[in-house]
Amino acid sequence: MSPILLRPIREQFEHNRVIRLLQVRHRRRYLVGVNLGDEPEATGVRSGTGLVYPDLVLTNITGARRVRAIVEVETAESVNHLEAMAEWVHFAKVRGAFYLYVPAGTTDVARRLCEDHHVAVTEIWSYHAVGDQMRFTMTYRSRRAARSAKAAPQKSKAASKKVERAAKTAKRTAKTAKRTAKTAKRTAKTAKRTAKTAKRTAKTAKRTAKTAKRTAKTAKRTAKTAKRTAKTAKPARRATKTKTTKRTVKTAKRGGKSAKRAVKSLRRSRKRR
Repeated sequence: MSPILLRPIREQFEHNRVIRLLQVRHRRRYLVGVNLGDEPEATGVRSGTGLVYPDLVLTNITGARRVRAIVEVETAESVNHLEAMAEWVHFAKVRGAFYLYVPAGTTDVARRLCEDHHVAVTEIWSYHAVGDQMRFTMTYRSRRAARSAKAAPQKSKAASKKVERAAKTAKRTAKTAKRTAKTAKRTAKTAKRTAKTAKRTAKTAKRTAKTAKRTAKTAKRTAKTAKRTAKTAKPARRATKTKTTKRTVKTAKRGGKSAKRAVKSLRRSRKRR
C-alpha cells in the first residue's frame, strides 16, 4: 500500500481513471490484474522475499502465466522520496518490466528519484487530460528496453520473411501437387486407353484365329472333295475307253463283212460273164 494514505479527492479520481484506461489499453495483449485503492488488493507479485501490489499486473495470456510487466500510476502528491523508497525500489526487483506513469511536469523529478534510489525503471510515461480524453506520452526508456525495441522490428521483419518464404514454399508445393495430380490423371487416361486398345487387339486376334481355323477346315473339306472327285473320274475314263473300243471293233467287223460281200459280188459278176 502507498505511504500516501489520503490523496485529494480530485487526484484519487484521476488516479483511478488512469488505471482503468490503462487496463483497457493492455487488455488485448495481456491478462490484466488491477489493484485499486478503494478495492481489496488481490493481485500480488513476488519481489524478493515479500509480495507487492502494483496498480496493474500484466500476465501472459497464452502459455505459462508469467508476469510480463507491472504498472504503477502516481499523482502529483505521490512523486516524492518516500514513495520511491517505499514502493518503486521493490517494484524494480520484480521479474518483468516496470512502467511508471506520472503526471505531466513531474517526469524529470521521477527520473531523478529513480537515479538517486537506483530504481531500474523500464519506461516512464506522462499523462495529462485534454478535455474528456487522457493523453499518454513516453518520456524515458532504458537502454535495455531501447535495444529490445530496436531488435523487435528486425525480429518481426525476419519472422515476416520466414512467413513469406513459407507461403511461397506452400504455394510452390501446391502447384507441384496440382501438376502431379494432372500428370497422374493423364497417365490414368493413357493406361485406360492402352487397356482398351489391348482388349480390342485381343478380340481381333481371336477373330483372326477363328477365321484361320474356319479356312483350314474349308481347305481340308475342299481337299477331301477333290480326292473323291479324282477317284470318281478314273473309272469313268476307263468305261469311256472300253465302250469306244467295242464300237470300233463292231465297225471294223461290219466293214469286213461289207468287203466280203463286195468280193462275192465281184466273183458272181465275173462268173456270169
